[in-house]
Formats: sequence, structure tokens, C-alpha cells
Amino acid sequence: MTARAWNARTARLVAGRVEVASGRVRRAVGLIGRRGLGDGEALWIAPSRGVHTWGMRFAIDVLALDRAGRVVDLVADLRPWRLRLPRRGCGGVLELAAGTIERTGTVMGDEIVFEAADDGTPC
Repeated sequence: MTARAWNARTARLVAGRVEVASGRVRRAVGLIGRRGLGDGEALWIAPSRGVHTWGMRFAIDVLALDRAGRVVDLVADLRPWRLRLPRRGCGGVLELAAGTIERTGTVMGDEIVFEAADDGTPC
């Protein structure tokens, strides 16, 4: 399934093509093996409380969201071979192309809303 992710406070599109990684294997692999994320691409990993970039070839921006979609942690430009420890209250992690957090003006406490990319219904 693919989705779109919006910042409810700014009404900005955070990612127009969000892949959903909900299965155990897909969550474990994440973005490993990819050459990068294009502008507007993201990976939603749920459930997940933290991330690592071991084995990755590129930097990413990371938004950790609680179950209501509120940003409880964020890190811009997380380089390869790094670890972001689990955060309390985190229900899932949105991995984005580096520079997305700054471009969209996303800050702690913002609500990220997902909608299905095909018919506009909420995910």
C-alpha cells in the first residue's frame, strides 16, 4: 500500500509516495539496499520505536510519531551507520529524504496525517 503524508499544522505535503512497511521482514530491511529516496518519497515503519542506518548508502530525515500521529522525536540528516535509540511513546517511524524536515517546516508536536494515495481515504 502507498499513502501520502501531510503536516496538519502547516498543511504541507511531507511525502507524496509513502511505502508502508508493516511486516516483520519489510520492517527489518527498511531502506537497506536502496541507492536513495527521491524527493517526496518515504517509508513508514510501524510498529517501530527507533531506527538505524547500518548498511545504508545515504542520509535520511526521521520523524518518530506516537499513535495519534504527533511528532515525538525528529532527526534531520541521519547519516549512514548511525543509530537513533527508541523514544518513549513512539508508535512508528517515518523515514524521509534528507532535507524534508527543513523543507516542510515540521517541528516537535506537529501532527502527521496519512491518507491512501489511491482514493484519498485515511489510512
